Amino acid sequence: MRIQSLFLVSITSLGGLFLVGCGAQGEYKGMEFAPNMYHSVAYEPLTQIDDEEAGTFVSTREDGKGEFFNSNVNNPYQMNMREPVANTVPRNKQGYLPYRMPKDSLDYAAAVVKSPLTASEDVVAQGKELYLRYCTHCHGQNGQGSEDPTAKVGAILKGVPSYSVGRLATVSEGHVFHVITHGKGRMGAHGSQISEENRWKIVSYVQKLQKGSN
Repeated sequence: MRIQSLFLVSITSLGGLFLVGCGAQGEYKGMEFAPNMYHSVAYEPLTQIDDEEAGTFVSTREDGKGEFFNSNVNNPYQMNMREPVANTVPRNKQGYLPYRMPKDSLDYAAAVVKSPLTASEDVVAQGKELYLRYCTHCHGQNGQGSEDPTAKVGAILKGVPSYSVGRLATVSEGHVFHVITHGKGRMGAHGSQISEENRWKIVSYVQKLQKGSN
């Protein structure tokens, strides 16, 4: 019985010391089991912590460096993110390359830029829906510009041309897309408001309006 009592007292005392040792107070952070599991390191992609002793008090790293040290020593630009492979460019989820044709390249865009979409009935129908949402206030529901009674802003501005009359009836899909993207004259740029795919859908419908149909 005496041995059992001593054993229990010893266990209780050790348990008490362990609990006291775990308590954080003032500058003392306490004892933790696997502290790197509790103090996850937030890696900033464009910045690094290059002080090798940062976070030493919670570090369990085998290399002896601080837990917060996160410099990618193989990256000469002091970033944690890796650079893309040289000469690569981003694509969106449809696989389109970014449209980087500058605003002053309308003639070139008109000659070479082609739609990645097939002008199917579904694409044209979606283009019409987008056109009615973004374009009718100036160009009218039928694309007749300021002569169209549905062109609320166009009627005020005057001079908004019809898609099916004169030069606009013959401009290419690249021309229409470039103008939607960058704007032209009194028309503002819509590249930041409308995704590239949706701009091409609008183009498919505008080309239908160029033929005088809707």
